[in-house]
Amino acid sequence: MAISSSLDASFVLVDNERKPIEGTPEKIGRKETKPDVTVHPSDSPSYVPGSVDSFAHDWSRKGTGGELRTHGRHFIDAYGRVCSLRGVNLSGSCKSPVNHDHSDFPGDHKSVTFVGRPFPLEEAHEHFSRLRRWGLTFLRFLVTWEAVEHEGPGIYDTEYLDYIRKLLSLLPQYGMTAFVSLHQDVWSRYTGGSGAPAWTVEAVGFDLHALEESGAAWLTGMRGGGHTESERGLWPCGYQKLAAATMSTCFWAGDAFAPKLRVKDKHGKEVGIQQFLQDAFLDMHEMIGKAVGDLPGVIGFELMNEPHRGYVEVPSLHAFDYNTDLHLSAVPSAFESFQLGAGHPTVVPVWTRSFPMPTRKTSTALLNPKGRKVWREDGPTKGQCLWEMHDVWGWCKNKDQAVVLRESYFQKHPLTNEKIDWYTQFYYPFVQKWTDRMRALSSPEKIVFVEAIPNEFCPASWTPERRPSNMVYAPHWYDLNALFAKAFGDFSANVQGLSRGMFPLKAFYWGQKGARENFSLQIRNLAEYAYKSLGETPVIIGECGIPMDMNRGEAFETDDFKWQARMMDAMMTGLETALIGFTLWNYNPYNDDRAGDDWNGENFSWFSRKRALPPSLLYYEQDAPSLDNGGRVLSSVVRPYPAKTAGIPLRFEYEMTTGTFKFEWANPAKKTETTTSLAKSTSVSNPPLVHPAITSFETEIFVPSQLAHSRKLVVDGLGRDDSYRYDEKRQTLFIVSRDVAPEKVHHVTVSFDSPPTPAFVVNDFWGDFGPRIFSLVVVLLAILAGWILL
Repeated sequence: MAISSSLDASFVLVDNERKPIEGTPEKIGRKETKPDVTVHPSDSPSYVPGSVDSFAHDWSRKGTGGELRTHGRHFIDAYGRVCSLRGVNLSGSCKSPVNHDHSDFPGDHKSVTFVGRPFPLEEAHEHFSRLRRWGLTFLRFLVTWEAVEHEGPGIYDTEYLDYIRKLLSLLPQYGMTAFVSLHQDVWSRYTGGSGAPAWTVEAVGFDLHALEESGAAWLTGMRGGGHTESERGLWPCGYQKLAAATMSTCFWAGDAFAPKLRVKDKHGKEVGIQQFLQDAFLDMHEMIGKAVGDLPGVIGFELMNEPHRGYVEVPSLHAFDYNTDLHLSAVPSAFESFQLGAGHPTVVPVWTRSFPMPTRKTSTALLNPKGRKVWREDGPTKGQCLWEMHDVWGWCKNKDQAVVLRESYFQKHPLTNEKIDWYTQFYYPFVQKWTDRMRALSSPEKIVFVEAIPNEFCPASWTPERRPSNMVYAPHWYDLNALFAKAFGDFSANVQGLSRGMFPLKAFYWGQKGARENFSLQIRNLAEYAYKSLGETPVIIGECGIPMDMNRGEAFETDDFKWQARMMDAMMTGLETALIGFTLWNYNPYNDDRAGDDWNGENFSWFSRKRALPPSLLYYEQDAPSLDNGGRVLSSVVRPYPAKTAGIPLRFEYEMTTGTFKFEWANPAKKTETTTSLAKSTSVSNPPLVHPAITSFETEIFVPSQLAHSRKLVVDGLGRDDSYRYDEKRQTLFIVSRDVAPEKVHHVTVSFDSPPTPAFVVNDFWGDFGPRIFSLVVVLLAILAGWILL
């Protein structure tokens, strides 16, 4: 039987010649079963769709029947349903303290406070209600090391820890769950990014006030810059500069490459720099675990955002790898950065934007002309460059110039002379060590989220014995071409493919169809390389987003965000076709048109509170459109999706210009010898059908109120014994499918009898240029025919 809601939107089942049944269903009791098996009320033949007191995107225990857990490549709930998790990074504002002062940076770094990041507690109801309305209830909650331990080693900000506990305790009320991500970029704010406290930089011997003048870091973005054309996108180059590269090297591999650097830990004991930094990091993370690890709204923890090797495995001291390390503006080599930090004025190459390669060397520049030394005389190196202290380079008095002494120093272990592999020798062991610490504080059920180095595919060396149990792979994806150029139009390029040797003509795309194909291929590659390396392990794209200030910020003047809408749609389409969850970068209430996200010139938040209604004028129900004020490109962001599937998703396609979506899912196969081979599939479109028993007949699809309101929803493709109900107030289409035959494939197409007004035309090359090309061919053929006849 098919069921229609009596709410604002009306709905029609178009197949099987049956009419919708009006009315509100009664609650159906749960069937008695074994204590260790959770059975959904839909197990009862008399169950009416939507009788549960929940909604599709509700990840609380009420919505999932218990705990979310992993199985194979999927998240599943207590009923065995596959859960598609969509959400946001909360938030870009967490990178900087509340009292960050651009004009006084670095200022008094000990007295900063992050209490109120991502927003004050009193604003939580507004923001959580808005994200719930948008169906984005899975949070990557950002915390920085500096926020927890800014004052000094072992001195923890208990007020901040209490704040995040109170905030994350609210999540189940909104159907939300979160994983807590330890965020860093370029090591620290004090080296040009975010993350570690200032005292870690000082512990290695750096003078915070000499970092920029000596060329050891780019700090203009920390002082409010990064918005001009000459400053745009410079901050990632900081990974190759002396300060951040040295810090990462010491953190991961200080015992191997900086054994002479000894410091006193918080107990007064002299230890190596690697032990000092790693122990402090683990102790700090333990404080986070103690603060929030027991909360039902916290599903797990992420070790570190975008880890970086530093100098480990650097192929040459004379040049960085162009394919992996951004070259823009003045880019000193490792050797040149050593000289600059030691106080020697040095000429370095300057790179500018170009095409088809992203940048090219165009000139040189003299850096550190005043000879400012970055190493403190009262530091642990006594004013000497750390890498000169380890005989990597030296100053030749006879030639009066710097010379390289150990060119392959970071490629082979200095003591054993064995080839270095950062992943197997440093990263994987630390991941396991961190996991053991965090699991001891919470429970084995807590999920650990980890990622590889940005822009790299999942390494094949990540074998089962090298990874923790209950692990989720959480890489990032951005369209590097648009990110680098801060521009998007009809032309797009597959930088991922180009950097790996793809034939250039195959890497270029035209139109919205082309952008969708381009992004879909790149995101699918990320997922399938992960399945190839890790086997059946869930993949969540931890960061993905688009710049709001693209095309020179013209949308802020015209209020026409069509290109942002197109790019967001292409990215979302790619994520949907890969059938993986994600957390978008980012929801930032403090964003505004001028300052953006107020960090290194970035402007990614599609929500700006300065564009929104004041809280006093808002309604907070899921079907309250007032919450949409302040949002940009919402028609591209807020989309239908199958949140909880009573089966295994096979295909999901949404066309935002018409509001139509198609969804296919399959019942699990019998666990026989013939089906176990399916578990070896690495394809996103051919997932294994081996799955735990599913004790629910009900699939829940998020269908946003802003799409369905005042429109008739048309459901096509259901079986004769299937039923459905759409509840706009819960933004959920409930579908009950009774055919449980193994490997049975279910299909549903949902459309509207009054489609939304298209935000743009889905164009392609032949649609734009086909008539012209055809006309040209006709003219050429006519000329050729005339020439032959003559």
